[in-house]
Amino acid sequence: MTLRHWRRRGCNGILSLVIKPTDLINKVDGFRLDVQKKLDRNDRSILGQFMTPPETARLMASMFEVNRESISLLDAGAGVGSLTAAFVEQMCHREHKPKQICVTAYEIDQSLVGYLSKTLDHCANGCRGAGIEFESKIIEHDFIDEGVSTLRQRLLRKIPHFDCAILNPPYKKISSNSPTRSMLREVGIETSNLYTAFLSIALMLLSNGGELVAISPRSFCNGPYFKPFRKFLLETLTIKRLHVFESRRATFRDDQVLQENIIVHGSKTPRATDTVVISTSEGSMNEVHSLRTINRSQLVEATDNNYFIRIVGDETGAAVAREMQELGSSLQDLDIEVSTGRVVDFRAIKFLRDEPGRGTVPLIYPRNLDHGFVVWPKAGGNKPHAIANLPGAHELLVSKGTYVLVKRFSSKEEKRRIVAAIYDPKKIASEKVGFENHINYFHRRGKGLPNLLAKGLTAFLNSSPVDLFFRQFNGHTQVNATDLRSLKYPTAAQLESLGSKIGKLFPDPQELDEMVAEEVFSPHASKYENASKGLDSSLNY
Repeated sequence: MTLRHWRRRGCNGILSLVIKPTDLINKVDGFRLDVQKKLDRNDRSILGQFMTPPETARLMASMFEVNRESISLLDAGAGVGSLTAAFVEQMCHREHKPKQICVTAYEIDQSLVGYLSKTLDHCANGCRGAGIEFESKIIEHDFIDEGVSTLRQRLLRKIPHFDCAILNPPYKKISSNSPTRSMLREVGIETSNLYTAFLSIALMLLSNGGELVAISPRSFCNGPYFKPFRKFLLETLTIKRLHVFESRRATFRDDQVLQENIIVHGSKTPRATDTVVISTSEGSMNEVHSLRTINRSQLVEATDNNYFIRIVGDETGAAVAREMQELGSSLQDLDIEVSTGRVVDFRAIKFLRDEPGRGTVPLIYPRNLDHGFVVWPKAGGNKPHAIANLPGAHELLVSKGTYVLVKRFSSKEEKRRIVAAIYDPKKIASEKVGFENHINYFHRRGKGLPNLLAKGLTAFLNSSPVDLFFRQFNGHTQVNATDLRSLKYPTAAQLESLGSKIGKLFPDPQELDEMVAEEVFSPHASKYENASKGLDSSLNY
């Protein structure tokens, strides 16, 4: 790996053909498409490499407010340089243009560095046409290694700071015992994914008053693993704008990425404003179709020790959020707990049985949740149906009772985020039961819930308003027990009244929403019925 020295471009006729600033990102996008043809989609997924389409790059670049004569830009994980090209294109179009742009681009993939170098040549030529001096360097080292090394020395010498940072960081988990995790901890960064590591280092390298625009998975907005990052982000960055892509597929359409993504724009300044702009679009190919300004307190509740970031894109969502926040109970108030299933199947192989038999008890997987109830045994599938009640298995089991189960992960085919069902001991005769680890279960001090309360709780969790509200802070397919604890719930009396309306079968979603609106929400809540886009037509989520 080499470090390419600063090169002044565009002043000495490096390129004979002047590229118009308006053509920059389109010219560079040919490099992106060329790389995608050469690099297998699975390889890109393994490496966490999803390159930015031109529409998304332009949207990101348009968010910068910077107004300086000389701008230093950081592009970490630059790829072919699409984001830098979009930034330069944006600056060249400004009425008050900067006099100088200095770019530092990190890219470790040798197959991309050649394209990146050509992109920077194009940027230099575009700047020349706009009367802007352009300098750049490519650092062919790992951004985390270099960033941590730089931050280690901040007490010994002055380190470089950037005015702007634009990022589409790689998405990949970091093992808890990996050298990368240890290295990050040395500079006070605690995180479990490369994308939040990139964002953390970029924020540390920003100058006071500097701006960051980044596209990343929305998964950091909730969940226990990203709590340290959320705390750091909110303490370091004044978030000014959040852009939500309502379609999972459109943002990185050529890569078939199903992860929900958002764009974050903010400045490294003491909090100067009390508002945040939320914008939404169908995907990278569409113009912004929703724009609203909220108070910062609506983004993160002051009393929320988990720092959940709630992104409400429209007035319907805002109304649902108000209704949910006005509910009267927490799980603690209801004397209900939620836990994760105890059976991790690959660790309990010696207890697992393909079919029920003497000395076995039911083993419930997510596939057993069907139309609001647990169906066991269920034909098909390749998972064991039972667990042997042998010495050592006792700690994996719970006692007979009525439990409310929620899938921890929803599949690509499922439209709802929260999928709940009742485990009814009257339908499944067994003194014990095992819940697999991909299930969360609601219980009361380790035992079952009253039947009507359980039915009402299941109906509430399966309703459209709850699904829509949950999506405001949950941007991935995982439903953590922490997320469920963070919700507010109806009173016990409301849940029992709702439960009394549930018979042997759960109603269809529209009828269920009408029941929940009548029993739980104010009379005008009927307008939220099926508000969550694309809900399935049945409760077989």
